[in-house]
Amino acid sequence: MKKNMIIFLACAAAIIILDQFTKALIAKKLFMYGTHIVVDGFFNLVYVMNPGAAFGFLAEMPEFFRYAFFIGITLLAMALIIYFIIKSEKEPLLIIIALSLIFGGAVGNLIDRIRFGAVVDFLDFYIGSWHWPAFNVADSAITVGAILMLWQIIFRRKITKDS
Repeated sequence: MKKNMIIFLACAAAIIILDQFTKALIAKKLFMYGTHIVVDGFFNLVYVMNPGAAFGFLAEMPEFFRYAFFIGITLLAMALIIYFIIKSEKEPLLIIIALSLIFGGAVGNLIDRIRFGAVVDFLDFYIGSWHWPAFNVADSAITVGAILMLWQIIFRRKITKDS
């Protein structure tokens, strides 16, 4: 097995396991819509189900549409990432890690969508009455992966221009 694939699978598996473990722990320790204050005025653990995507995107659409749309998009993204990893031979390690974070996060949220029809969110950051929308480990992995991808694309482009 290629080195890239081993790194990809290990990192993606770690994200999926951590994501599902933390969601199960929240579901066991908190009741639905329950809150546990961690840092008063800044951070809570909550238990909410998000039928949409980031910031509640498409949450108001009919359930069948959301289900088909989110599962279809996720499966397409997963297939494209796997194809890229299989075809890649000399990609920088940062790209492989970024893709594994995105893939692992996508799978973590896909598991929730298939099981519950919505995604378990539990990290709630806020200042005063301003709340960032609740999110989870999978969302964090996708975000960090996307930032790493952008960083690598910008960094690689700068090197190419300077050469």
